Amino acid sequence: MRTRMKIKRSKKLSLLLIALGFSCVAMAQTEPQFSQYMFNRMSYNPGYAGSSGSICAAAMYRQQWIGLQLDNPTGGNSAGSTPTDILFTFDMPVKFLHGGLGLTVVSDKIGYRNNIQLSVDYAFRMFWGEGNLSAGAEFNLVNSSIDKNSLIGLDPNDPLLNGLGDAATMIDGSVGIYYQVPGKYYLGLSVKNLLAAHSDEIKFTNARTVYAMGGYEYTPSSAPSIRIKPSALLKTANFSRFQADVSCLVDYRNAFWGGMGYRVQDAIYLLAGVHWKKFRLGLAYDITTSRLGTFKPGRSMGTLEVYLKFCFKVVVPRKPNTSYGNTIYLL
Repeated sequence: MRTRMKIKRSKKLSLLLIALGFSCVAMAQTEPQFSQYMFNRMSYNPGYAGSSGSICAAAMYRQQWIGLQLDNPTGGNSAGSTPTDILFTFDMPVKFLHGGLGLTVVSDKIGYRNNIQLSVDYAFRMFWGEGNLSAGAEFNLVNSSIDKNSLIGLDPNDPLLNGLGDAATMIDGSVGIYYQVPGKYYLGLSVKNLLAAHSDEIKFTNARTVYAMGGYEYTPSSAPSIRIKPSALLKTANFSRFQADVSCLVDYRNAFWGGMGYRVQDAIYLLAGVHWKKFRLGLAYDITTSRLGTFKPGRSMGTLEVYLKFCFKVVVPRKPNTSYGNTIYLL
């Protein structure tokens, strides 16, 4: 179960989001989650920017808790939305900056609130040991808006509802370190939303979130065309809640992959994908294991996630040698 907000209640106001107790009047907004996190490392850690050595653009779409029916006791126009996330990333190595640059755009809609975040990343990279170590910094611009037309208070003079704004734009930042040995393993540690951007107007706070991630690649000697890739992601928002993902992919000839993952107290998910030339296409389906997913009418039928990535390298040809020699024989 993804708890995205802490509830702040008013005695005279009922702001139902879904049965889990999400509320549009919130004290902390946590980061979106993705089951294909192993392909989406830059959105968790700015130190990843440019680490692939290629120019890459990627997109993800996630529709969570499909089929979950929402109630709306407030009498508003809508009962709100289950979590829906759209993500776009672009990153590239930049040699003269000794690292890489990245751009991330995320739309995160949940309940009566819609958040759009624009992030710009820079990672400084150097060789260290067998691999390379990078330190990254990220600038975040966050816009949060709320659909007030869908909210009706039990008391029309309720100060909490009447004092609620429509939208606010905030500035935040993130930092991270990332180490990788290409083809073997990677490790990362980052802190997102360092400033914990806050708006009293719309009762919003960006939760400060710590991420730890890691992955490993293993090729069995008896099956050199197969690579086994276990990975894990651990996150905590304000050190008050923890969530862990563990997964394992099996890759065949760098052309197809499949696997499974588990998110503690939330879901078991299936992963599959194909790599064709410069394109990657991945799918994930979460089987909800919380009480939201019990086999009853109106409960979650699962979560669907789609991933698409395109990468290419720019190879600058070496300049031909313009000097030449002329041997002169003196007799």
